[in-house]
Amino acid sequence: MKWEEESYSRKDDQGNLVSIDEYEREQRAGLTGMSRVMTKGDLKLYAICGVGFFLDSYDLFIINLVTPIWTYEYWGGLQGKKSPTYPLLLRGAVNAAANIGNIVGQLSFGFLGDAFGRKFVYGKEMIIMIIGVILVISLPNHLKGPTRMKFWYLFGMRILMGIGIGGDYPMSAAIVAERSSLRNRGRMLGWIFSNQGWGTLAGSIVTLILLGCFSKSLKAGHYNQLDAVWRLQIGLALVPAFATLYFRLTMPESKKFQQSGELSTFKVPSLNSLDSSESYTKDPKTETSEVDGMTGRKASIVEANVAPASSSVKMRASFQYFSEWRHLKTLIGTASTWFLVDVAFYGVNLNQSVLLTAIGFSTGKTEYETLLKNGYGNLIIAAAGYVPGYFLTIYFIEILGRRWIQIQGFLVTALMFAIIAGDYNHLGTAGKFVCFTIAQLFFNFGPNATTFIVPGEVFPSRVRGFAHGVSAATGKVGAILSGVLFNYLSGPTKIGVANVLWIFFACSILGAIMTFFFVPESKGVDADVLDFQECQEAIRIKNGH
Repeated sequence: MKWEEESYSRKDDQGNLVSIDEYEREQRAGLTGMSRVMTKGDLKLYAICGVGFFLDSYDLFIINLVTPIWTYEYWGGLQGKKSPTYPLLLRGAVNAAANIGNIVGQLSFGFLGDAFGRKFVYGKEMIIMIIGVILVISLPNHLKGPTRMKFWYLFGMRILMGIGIGGDYPMSAAIVAERSSLRNRGRMLGWIFSNQGWGTLAGSIVTLILLGCFSKSLKAGHYNQLDAVWRLQIGLALVPAFATLYFRLTMPESKKFQQSGELSTFKVPSLNSLDSSESYTKDPKTETSEVDGMTGRKASIVEANVAPASSSVKMRASFQYFSEWRHLKTLIGTASTWFLVDVAFYGVNLNQSVLLTAIGFSTGKTEYETLLKNGYGNLIIAAAGYVPGYFLTIYFIEILGRRWIQIQGFLVTALMFAIIAGDYNHLGTAGKFVCFTIAQLFFNFGPNATTFIVPGEVFPSRVRGFAHGVSAATGKVGAILSGVLFNYLSGPTKIGVANVLWIFFACSILGAIMTFFFVPESKGVDADVLDFQECQEAIRIKNGH
C-alpha cells in the first residue's frame, strides 16, 4: 500500500520554497466531489492508523465487560455467594494496568519517534500489544497459589499490552497530522480517534454474540464455559492486529517530519555576514508570495543554516523548545486538560458495569441474565452516546474549532454529573441512565476527542511525538487514579458513588477553565509554519529588521 502525503511542506521535491498560501490555493483547486470529504490518501491513513485505534479501544475497554465474568469465575460468584469477593483495590489495579502501561508507551514511543523517526518505531507498538494480548488470554488456570496470584499475572500482562497501546497514541496522531491536508487535518484526527467509539461498541457486540453462542450451556448452569467467553472476548482483537501490522512496519518517513527536524539545527546568523542566502533557489510561483523581499531573504537564510539533524540533536530538541514559556504554557494546557477529562472519562468507562449495577440497571435472576443485561446497557450507551459524539466532533471541528467544542463538552458533562449526584437517592434508574448517556455524548463531542486532536496540531513535527506523548501520559495518570480510587471511594463505607460524581463534576469545570486560559485554537494553523516563522523572527530580532 502506497503512503501518500497531502500536508504542507515548506520545500517541494526540487528544494524550492513553497508558501503556505500557494499550498492552500493548490489544495482548493484540486478538491472535487468526495475528495472534499476524504481523499484516497485520507482513506489509506484511516485504514492503517484507524484500525490501530480500534484495537487500542477494544483492548482497553473490553476489561469493563470481562470484569463481571472474572468476578463470577474466580471470586466465588458461582458458588451461590450474594457478594463475590473480588477485592476492590485489586480490581482497580487490574482495570488500571493497561493505563499504567500506556504511560510508559506514550512517553517512550513519543520521544523515540521524534529522536529516531516515525519509520523507526511505527509498528513496534503493535507487536508489543499483540504479545501482551496473547499472554493475557494465556492465563494458566492451573497456576498454584491463591487466586490473587493469577490476577497479579493479569496485572503484569495488561501493563505490557498497555505499553503497546500507549505507543500508538503519539505515533498515530503525529503520522496523521503530518500527512493530512491542513483543511482536513482536524477532521482526519477525529476520524482516527472515533475508532475508540467503534472499538467500544464492538466490545459490547462481541460480548453479546459470545453470550448468545454459549447461552445453552450457561442457561443450563455450566458456568465453566465463561472461561472460554472471556478469552475469546479479549483474543478476537488479534485478527485485525495481524492484518494491519505489515503496513505499519513498511511506512516511509514523511517529508514534513524530515524538514521540521532540520530546524533543530538552526542557529541565528547575521544578515550581513551571510551571502549564501542570495543564491538560494526560489520557485517562480512564490515570487509574489510571502517569500518575497526581506521575508524571503530571511527564509533563505534559515534554509542555508539548517541541515538534517542527528539523533542526538533531535533528542535535545524538545527540551530546548519547551524551555520557552509560550511553548511550555501550551504543553501545560494540553496535558492538564487531558488529565482532567480522563479522571472523569475513565472513571465512568472502566467502571461502567459497576455504575450500571449501582443505578439498578444490570440486575437479573441468574448470572447469565445479569451478564446479558450488562452487555445491553454498555451497548446502548455506546450506540446512543459514545459513537454519535465522535461524529458530531468530526462534522463540526473545522466549523466551530477545537476550543469551543472542548469547553462546551466539559460544561455539559459537568452538568450531567451534577444532576445525577445532586439527586442521586431520588433520581430513577431511567433518569440516571439517560444522564450517563448524554455525558458520554458530550465527552466525545467534547474533550475526550479534542484533547487527543489538539496536541497533534499545536506543536511542530520535530517535537510533536514527545509533546503528544507527555500530554497523553498525563491524561493516563488521571485515568489510573480514577480507575483505582473509584472502586475504593465508591464503596458504601467510603464516600459513595454520588460524591465520586461530584469529583468528576469539579474536574470538568476545571477543565473548561484550563482550556480557556491555556489551550490555543489550532483550526487552520500549521505549527511547522509557525516554527519556521519563529526562526525568521529570531533573525529579525538579532539584526534589527
